[in-house]
Amino acid sequence: MTDLIDVTVPVGQAEGTESVVSTWFKTVGEVVSENEPLLEISTDKVNMEVAAPGTGRLSEILKQEGEQFEPGAVLGRIEVGEPSGVAAKDGAGASPKSSPEPDATERSRPVTAAGGAGASSELSPAVRRLLKEHDLDASQIAGRGKSGRITHQDVLDFLAREVASDVGIGGAFVADTADFSRPGAAPAKPAIPGRLVPHTQMRRSIAQHMVQSVATAPHVTSVFDADLSAMIAHRDAHGGDFESRGAKLTYTAYFVQAAVEALKEVPEANGRWQDDGLVVFDDINVGIATALGSGGLIVPVITKAQDLDLFGIARRLQDLTERARSAALDPREVQNGTFTISNHGVSGSLIATPIIINQPQSAILGVGKVERRVVAEGSGADERMVVKPMCYVTLTIDHRVLDGFQANKFLTKWVQAVEGF
Repeated sequence: MTDLIDVTVPVGQAEGTESVVSTWFKTVGEVVSENEPLLEISTDKVNMEVAAPGTGRLSEILKQEGEQFEPGAVLGRIEVGEPSGVAAKDGAGASPKSSPEPDATERSRPVTAAGGAGASSELSPAVRRLLKEHDLDASQIAGRGKSGRITHQDVLDFLAREVASDVGIGGAFVADTADFSRPGAAPAKPAIPGRLVPHTQMRRSIAQHMVQSVATAPHVTSVFDADLSAMIAHRDAHGGDFESRGAKLTYTAYFVQAAVEALKEVPEANGRWQDDGLVVFDDINVGIATALGSGGLIVPVITKAQDLDLFGIARRLQDLTERARSAALDPREVQNGTFTISNHGVSGSLIATPIIINQPQSAILGVGKVERRVVAEGSGADERMVVKPMCYVTLTIDHRVLDGFQANKFLTKWVQAVEGF
């Protein structure tokens, strides 16, 4: 008699993300060793390998490549001990990796959609959850899956069109991409030549996360500008010492420290909306949006930033960003962020608004390009025009959590901190 071990991703290891099976490294029937890489999963934040929990043979693959799953779900099973029979050794009688299997929507139980007599569609757990989160009726959505089933992407597309409609765009765009009035309608072919570039799983996950954020939270943005003269002078004076001690002193390190001071002033910005109240966190865990050379972005998190001085922030920031760009982050290092900074100015933009909030957080800070600008200094007879290194800074807030005066209070404190180095 043999035992079976479930292959799972622990609850919390991919918290707050859409998790998808990217690649199985083994096929059904193959021998696996405990702790060797068995499969890779992708989320909107990180790719990670899942190790085999035991030694034996891979007896089942329950989640195929490209299929979404919830944390804690069983992805496959390993037969441990002495495999029974030659069939197990050869993989006979087992479903090979290449065998077609029904997708998640086909395996889910049927549910009758509201509206329409006798109308029904099979909804996956992910679709059910999304419908419930946004208080949607399945009858509102045209399913484009097999036999008109509603897929997870159908719901996200519906939400995106609702958001576009609210801000006065989308009519021509929708007409150019698909006729959504007919169930099962395929996207219209463009009238101009082109080529299809398939989405990566990271791009799909980012897109879903962005759509969900905009559909969930009312975004409002405040804009200030800051004089970085004192900060740059401080960096010129101390950068060499920091580097000799193993930490490159970047502008972003200053922006993180200033954000910590502003979050102490407006702690609600370090909170999370819940229907029964606002959770305000004791720790300030600052995520840094980091662009990847291969496309997409990732948000490594500086945990307990309130306990770090400028050197500690700089050293931690350097470590995280270097490992993020080499795909060497631990999944835990992109979790539990309470606030995010997007230093988009490094790629040349002056202002980006609104920067989409990294749900379920309540605010995101954007820092634009540092440029020398002519500004007025002094007043009255002493007023003069001078050239200073300036940048625009934005705070995009979830208006359910924060009001405009709080956003302005945050930015006032942030600017004071940056100008006070």
